[in-house]
Amino acid sequence: MAEVLLKVSDLYKSYGGVAATDHINLEILRGEIHAVIGPNGAGKTTLISQLAGEQMPDGGRVEFQGHEITHLPAHTRAMQGLARSFQITSIVHDLRVIDNVALSVQAQIGHSFHFWKPARADIALTEPAMEALRRVGLEDRAAEVSRNLSHGEHRQLEIAMALAANPTLLLLDEPMAGMGTEESARMVEILSSLKGEKTMLLIEHDMDAVFALADRISVLVYGRVIATGTPEEIKGNDEVRKAYLGDEDS
Repeated sequence: MAEVLLKVSDLYKSYGGVAATDHINLEILRGEIHAVIGPNGAGKTTLISQLAGEQMPDGGRVEFQGHEITHLPAHTRAMQGLARSFQITSIVHDLRVIDNVALSVQAQIGHSFHFWKPARADIALTEPAMEALRRVGLEDRAAEVSRNLSHGEHRQLEIAMALAANPTLLLLDEPMAGMGTEESARMVEILSSLKGEKTMLLIEHDMDAVFALADRISVLVYGRVIATGTPEEIKGNDEVRKAYLGDEDS
């Protein structure tokens, strides 16, 4: 039986009396790609922000690798193996591509940021940074200033930055956002290559990408998980079709 890597129990967060996450229960198994889907306003970004430690819940419990992390700050969770990518990229655009990734390595191994210039020549930073760039197909762009990359390449760079932190769990918030068909296909290929190696929680509106990648899917509607299952089970779930995917028979 697969190990439960992340366990969410009765997670609750409200704003002005409106529940953004309404007593969510969720289990992420080691090695799987677990997608969370739902309409706009369903609470997906609030959920992932609580898992990353950027927002604290009003109630409930989050466990990671068997340890409670409910109230730990984001930087502590990152050091324990959670890495998040954002809907809006967190790239420093004036830095070279490799420098952005090296910053992630630097943060993970505890280098001082006051010594950035010498760090550019530190193979303890540059070698894992280049390896992360190879994993996402950007090794040939390593010396390029980051602002010169295309939108799709920015998203690839952000995945490389997350990988460089050597995470146990990747929290991916709409990695295909704003992409064209070819760029989305490339991102699906990248994430597929990590399958089984990195556990991923994927929030994504691109249903083609979700059904191509996910081992399991949880459907979030009005802050509640209404179903969890394989892609085939979710496609065949009447409640899901009516609430989100669209009931073709109606």
